[in-house]
Amino acid sequence: MRVYGDSISGNCLKVKWTAAILGIAIEWIETSVLDGSTRTAGFLELNPAGQVPLLVRDDGRSLAQSNAIMLHLTEGSALVPADPFLRAKMYEWLFWEQYSHEPYVAVARFQMHYLGKAQSELEPKIVERGKAALALLDRHLAEADWLVGDALTLADIALVAYSRVAHEGGFDLADYPALQRWIARAEAALSI
Repeated sequence: MRVYGDSISGNCLKVKWTAAILGIAIEWIETSVLDGSTRTAGFLELNPAGQVPLLVRDDGRSLAQSNAIMLHLTEGSALVPADPFLRAKMYEWLFWEQYSHEPYVAVARFQMHYLGKAQSELEPKIVERGKAALALLDRHLAEADWLVGDALTLADIALVAYSRVAHEGGFDLADYPALQRWIARAEAALSI
């Protein structure tokens, strides 16, 4: 299997980490979001949306969207809870990550760390909602070691990707001590 991904992207790294923790061999094809590589005719033929990550299976079928790729790779693994309710809670976190966390924490990081903007130049709602997302995680993790159940799941992999680098978006992780402890646990479990 090939994965087209950009190593600066948390969405891409979470696919890479998922494959690694499961021992799934992938060919990583570095595909920059900064230099226009995702907008070339060749890449757009593979993924008309022009986004990474993109998984291309050995049979030629392709799959986009990081959480969909992770779910595909983990079918039947311990990273997806067997209990239907816990599995649904994991999905809840995955959907929340893409709607209420990534659009703020990751966007702030990208604009500040890669585009060189000051936090004062960001749209205020990005900072406000990013802080709210990190605070919600911190509150939850003050009562639990992992987001769902008592072990690492895809929810943890999805949310650690950008939480661990939130400081690059101007968010002070010292404000979120439970989140910091969880980041350390998740990084250790993923060997990152």
